[in-house]
Amino acid sequence: MNAAKNVMINNYKNMELDSYLKETLKETGYGGVEIQKTPIGTRITLYVTRPGLVIGRKGVGIKDLTAKLESNFGLSNPQVSVMEIEVPELNPKIMANRIAQLIERGTAFRRAAMWTLNTVMNAGALGTEVTIAGKLRSERAHFEKHTSGIIPKSGNVADRVVKVGVTNVLTKMGLMGIQLRIALKNEIPSEFQLNIESRKDSDSTKEAEGTASSSVASSEKENTEKTLLTPSQKSANAGNVSQKKEKINPSIGSRPRKDSYSNEGKYTGYNNTQNDAPRRENKTQEEIKQQQNPLQESRGKKSEHVGA
Repeated sequence: MNAAKNVMINNYKNMELDSYLKETLKETGYGGVEIQKTPIGTRITLYVTRPGLVIGRKGVGIKDLTAKLESNFGLSNPQVSVMEIEVPELNPKIMANRIAQLIERGTAFRRAAMWTLNTVMNAGALGTEVTIAGKLRSERAHFEKHTSGIIPKSGNVADRVVKVGVTNVLTKMGLMGIQLRIALKNEIPSEFQLNIESRKDSDSTKEAEGTASSSVASSEKENTEKTLLTPSQKSANAGNVSQKKEKINPSIGSRPRKDSYSNEGKYTGYNNTQNDAPRRENKTQEEIKQQQNPLQESRGKKSEHVGA
C-alpha cells in the first residue's frame, strides 16, 4: 500500500474518532483531541472544560471510554489522558457547541451569535466571525455573517492565527450549520525593533578590542625583536643610547642659547661653551692688566703717533 493511502486512512480514522468523542463528551465541554502513535501504543489526549465528568468516580468513566475506543476503532493499547482548557472562550469548538445548545433551547440565532461575539472579544481575541446557514426565518435557506475585530483571510498569518470550529443543530425548520472563526493574539509573531544604541555599543566594544589587540601585538613584536638581537647589536644599541644621554644636558634644557662672548653672534652648541672657557679667562686677565697699568697704554699710543 502506498504511503499516501496510509496517510488518508489514518486521517479518516482520526476524523471518525473526533466525531465520536464530540457526541459522547458533549456535556463535558469537548474542545479537541490529540492522537500520537508510539511503539508502546496509542496516546490520546482529550481537552475538555470539565475533566471530572470524563474521569468519573474512581476512574470508572475513563476506563469505559478506553475500552470503547479499543473495541470500536481497533486502537492498540490506548492510553487516555484528560487536560483542562484554561480559557474555553478562545476555543472555537467549545463556543460553536454553546451556540448550538442555545439554539436548541429556543434562543434566537442572532442573539446567540451576538452573545458569542461579545464573550470571545472580552476574553482577549483579535477577531471573531460567526456564520450561521440554513432555514433561518423561512422555507428558503440563506446565511448570516457577524464579525467583530480583525480576521485574517489568507496567507500564512491566517493559517497560524485563525482557529475554526464547525457544528450543526437540528431545528423544526431544518438543519442549521454553524461556523465560528477566532483569531488569537498570542499566535501573532512578535514585532521587532532595531536598537541602534546597542549596535553603537557593540561597535565601540569591537573598536576597543581591536586597539587592545593591536597594542598587544606591537608589544609582542618588540619583545620578539629584543630576543632576536645578537649580543653585538645589543651593545651597539646601548652605546647609542649613552651618546644621546651625553649630548642632552638636563640642567640647561633642550633649547640652544646665544653665546654673548662670540664675535659672530651665532647660536652655538653645548660642546662649544666648553671650548670657549679658556678664551674668556684670557680676555678677563688682559682687561685687569689694562686697568692696573693705564700709563703703559698711554705711552704705547704716543709711540705710535711719533713713529707715524
